[in-house]
Amino acid sequence: MPIKVLIVDDSALIRKLLTEVINSKHGLTVVGAAPDPLIAREMIKSLQPDVITLDVEMPKMDGLDFLEKLMRLRPMPVIMVSSLTEKGSDIALRALELGAVDFVTKPKMDISKGLKEYTEEITEKIRAAARAKVRPRPSIIVEQRHSADAVLPSISNHITTTEKLIIIGASTGGTEALKEVLIHMPPDCPGILIAQHMPEAFTNAFARRLDGLCQIAVKEAVHGERVLPGHAYIAPGHSHLLLKRSGANYVTELNQGPPVNRHRPSVDVLFRSAANYAGKNVIGVILTGMGKDGATGMLEMKQAGAYNFAQDEASCVVFGMPKEAISAGGVDEVVPLKDIASRVLNHLKSLGTRAFRV
Repeated sequence: MPIKVLIVDDSALIRKLLTEVINSKHGLTVVGAAPDPLIAREMIKSLQPDVITLDVEMPKMDGLDFLEKLMRLRPMPVIMVSSLTEKGSDIALRALELGAVDFVTKPKMDISKGLKEYTEEITEKIRAAARAKVRPRPSIIVEQRHSADAVLPSISNHITTTEKLIIIGASTGGTEALKEVLIHMPPDCPGILIAQHMPEAFTNAFARRLDGLCQIAVKEAVHGERVLPGHAYIAPGHSHLLLKRSGANYVTELNQGPPVNRHRPSVDVLFRSAANYAGKNVIGVILTGMGKDGATGMLEMKQAGAYNFAQDEASCVVFGMPKEAISAGGVDEVVPLKDIASRVLNHLKSLGTRAFRV
């Protein structure tokens, strides 16, 4: 049976183009196209779609209001369609918090040509969404940065934080998974480098959102900055993020080389650089996501002496990336999302106070 898709967008042009793109792929079929959420609500009842693509800003009912009601009353896979604007990125990130599986971005110029160039991305995400575990996700409320103290204690006097690093890769479902991990990290945790598959206009807004929730400082990575304890660095959507050494310090490198595994930033690129420059100083984590990006790099980290965690299938939105990393032999522990932060910190504590140097 083909995957049935309902398009919800106030633009007749977008509805037409998305229909053409989706129907051009085997195993996908557009069963309807609604200009607003009120019409979409009736079409959902009658057409029983498997996946919905949902515009962010629409008349009669805001896309977020509709999504919130939908995920409360009839949870189902939703892919947000958003413009590449700062406002659009903030709204799309809020949509992910409410339970949307993923998002695609509308091209700024020449919409017809741009959407056709995104055919593979759009249809791949629809296929992944159809397999995703969808559940309402209540927002995690953190009153202030220091409130995380009650969840996990500081790890001072347990490890030498300046020598160890936490390296994380994620894709579909990763924005909420990363939040779940990072809000539990104490301010003296090792430096954290993150590759999350995300468009360029979204990564800075995502970093700012996390920075307001976490004890640690979270920022979009820039080229050549020193990696500091208590800081997380998110790869910008336009570049690969790599770990390098400069004397005794770890530093970041941004690289606009070609996509790897069809992604830039690529998890494999970050993981391989961590294997090369940090080796046994690394604790690796691979979270929910479609595809196999990160599997080869995680194995290389393990072979270099890293200790690696993968999110378990039950807590993943899409189990693709963790599954591939486990199959490749690069994972030491498979852990539910809610336990990853504590397991990482407990592993660091178990290493004692010795300085681990490359």
